[in-house]
Amino acid sequence: MHDRLPLNHSKPRSNWIQKSLTLIGWSLIPAALLTRPALSAERLYLSYGVLERSISVAALETYAKTGKLDNDLSVYAQYADAQRLAALQKALVIRADVTPIAVSQFLYTPQGEILLRRLGQVIQPESRDTGFYAIRAALILASSDPQGLTPLNVFRKFPTRGLRIDLQTALQIAGDLEQVITRTNQATTTLTQLAQLEALATPITSPTPLPDLANRGSIRWQKETIRMVYRTRSFVTALGSDRVFPVDVYLPQVRTSRQTRKIPVVVISHGLGSDRTTFRYLAEHLASHGFAVAVPEHPGSNAQQFQALISGTVSEVAAPSEFVDRPLDIKYLLDDLTRRAQSDPRYSRLNLEQVGVLGQSFGGYTVLALAGAAINFEQLQKDCGVQALDSTLNLSVLLQCRANALPRLSYNLQDPRVKAIIAINPVDSAVLGQAGFEQISIPTMLVAGSADTVAPALPEQIQPFTWLKTPDRYLVLMDRGTHFSTLEETNDSVPLPPEVAGPTPVIARRYMNALSLAFFQTYIANQPSYRSYLSASYAQRISQDPLRLSLVRSLSADQLKK
Repeated sequence: MHDRLPLNHSKPRSNWIQKSLTLIGWSLIPAALLTRPALSAERLYLSYGVLERSISVAALETYAKTGKLDNDLSVYAQYADAQRLAALQKALVIRADVTPIAVSQFLYTPQGEILLRRLGQVIQPESRDTGFYAIRAALILASSDPQGLTPLNVFRKFPTRGLRIDLQTALQIAGDLEQVITRTNQATTTLTQLAQLEALATPITSPTPLPDLANRGSIRWQKETIRMVYRTRSFVTALGSDRVFPVDVYLPQVRTSRQTRKIPVVVISHGLGSDRTTFRYLAEHLASHGFAVAVPEHPGSNAQQFQALISGTVSEVAAPSEFVDRPLDIKYLLDDLTRRAQSDPRYSRLNLEQVGVLGQSFGGYTVLALAGAAINFEQLQKDCGVQALDSTLNLSVLLQCRANALPRLSYNLQDPRVKAIIAINPVDSAVLGQAGFEQISIPTMLVAGSADTVAPALPEQIQPFTWLKTPDRYLVLMDRGTHFSTLEETNDSVPLPPEVAGPTPVIARRYMNALSLAFFQTYIANQPSYRSYLSASYAQRISQDPLRLSLVRSLSADQLKK
């Protein structure tokens, strides 16, 4: 677990990513068919073009329980070694602990239906019709069974006598996935090599050891929670509706000798299904170094929204209007803090004309929109057609395509008070595209994880970095980092499996403490002495196994292609 994988060794990454996709798929699949069907699958038919062989479900059940190969399975055993057979035995009974309500709620969302259509290309009834409805029924029924949601139980609950698996299509999808993994490995290798060259070109020459920016500062702070209420935009959401949400504000208690200095401000935007505690560690860290930090909770795409989806009170993970309302949450928050600064002495010294914003995942999109990247309806039209969605391996596009349902208007989401941004695992390739990124002119840091299966690094962060025109740009890559590596587990959060959380998340959080502090000190607090920390040399110095860190400031499309 703690050994670093070679950058050009794709097979372990392939297995790891496929496991992660399976786990994420099970965990996201949030009722209608709760009675046992009259039929259930008795045989699996493995077809490849005109060729077809079959295996009885009973043979798989026996093998899963006892490890014994009957006549059905012994034919196939000659093509697999003992290690693969043992992996099959284990895989048949891997259980996902999700409720039937959660499963059915997700499968009836637009994103769930897209995934079902993709599965339906591979798994079909005997009639060779689409497996869309049969798979949905089997997943819901399996999750309601005492034995739980396992692959073997899904086979048992499939509502036809036979279940056909199209190996030709499955192998094509597997090949596409392998190509994605290979290209990501190649991009990771390129970035690592470029970072090493940058580190050699600009070494840190300080005669004394650099202080560890990941450590807490000496400044004391106080936290208070304020309540935001503002009227939403009528052409996006219901006319006259109010958007109400809490904001945690961390106010540093600056010493008397420093009272003439304005306090720099940072806003943190959480991701889809998270809340304002997700980056509490980072808010406290920045506050301890003299920043005022405001952390809003976006009501239409937070953990409460996800729970409402599971309970059946809402029908989607996030409404299309969230692509407009999220940036507006922060714009109205800055307006509110400006009003408070005029009447409340605790807020009077906040510098609200030069604000930094950090966001993760959907929050990454949010900060990019605030920096000037406009919603790209032309790109959405291209990437969100049925054919494009049925072939995509990028899960984040399923969320981004919800923006395609917005009215075709020019949304003014940029805020001139925002002077620097950090986007961690942002989702952006379809909703913003190259045209959106080219509109950003302020200092920008993109953070990626090479093992991110939700917002894959290559299409969502690495390639978009080449589109940036701003001279102050930084690309940070955590090798083996996942979509969840930088998130804090709190008492209220659901623990993530190690395969999903990735190796040693505490290291990832220390990286974010150090890099965020250096970035915002440089561009928000006007402390140029911190600029040397924003270098490949410093990233190399703090990099640790098993989550190696690389930073580059320059990457062209040609370098990426080569």
